Amino acid sequence: MSDIDKVKKLRQLTGAGFKDCNGTLKETNGDIEKAIELLRVKGISKASKKMSRSAKEGVIAVSGNSEKSSIIEVNCETDFVAKNEDFINFVIELSDMNNELSSDAEKLNHGIMKNGMSVEENLVNLIAKIGEKITIGRSKTIHIEGCSNFVYHHGVIKNNISKLAVITCMKSKNLTNEVKILGKQISMHIAASNPIAIVSDNIDKEIINKEQQLITEELKNLGKPEEIINKISIGKINKFKEENSLLTQDWVMEPKKKVNDILKEFNNDDVEVKDYVRLKIGE
Repeated sequence: MSDIDKVKKLRQLTGAGFKDCNGTLKETNGDIEKAIELLRVKGISKASKKMSRSAKEGVIAVSGNSEKSSIIEVNCETDFVAKNEDFINFVIELSDMNNELSSDAEKLNHGIMKNGMSVEENLVNLIAKIGEKITIGRSKTIHIEGCSNFVYHHGVIKNNISKLAVITCMKSKNLTNEVKILGKQISMHIAASNPIAIVSDNIDKEIINKEQQLITEELKNLGKPEEIINKISIGKINKFKEENSLLTQDWVMEPKKKVNDILKEFNNDDVEVKDYVRLKIGE
């Protein structure tokens, strides 16, 4: 095999650039196997340098079915890379593995991909090949017995990969076509309205306390007396809870109604939202 053929072969096997392949083959006296190992070592070195950079672009991927669905975020530095074929193929396989492993991050990182290498190893090689920081971000799996999952994507890049995705888990006595349509619509509502919780009682107390602090400081700056501040802040906090709880939000498709009003219209089906997850790149 000629030197140029060896370079072509090494590029095909590793995805590294011509210059890197040519130089590494010279270092290993034309031994392709040793060159692959050396490129991996170099790739790890290159990857570690890139990990200090910011990765705020990327994609959200969803895998699974109506019974068990998983969502995962994979970040990169630029939108250009987010549409790169190698990056997308990695995300697709990673997303399926994430669903199989029920979003167990440790098991996922050490999981073996189709090429026989671990997720961690493939991630390092992808960073070295593409030249950007790539990280695996947030993930969640929803699997509740007797319930159905509904998925919505916004800003679709390819198949089940997008910039924003929602999984809504709903329980219904009768999974009619109308209920399925409602499940999709509620997922769309969640994408647009970004609720913090299904009901106000489930909003994290730290969030409520922080909002209370901001309201109090705002009213003090306006010169309001203490007794007035207490009265106004109660109303503002209640409004905050209402606007950020799914069931009490204005229904995006008919703002005069609340989400809970829409659910009550399906009396014979006993429709209930049991869980949801919403992930958006950059948030």
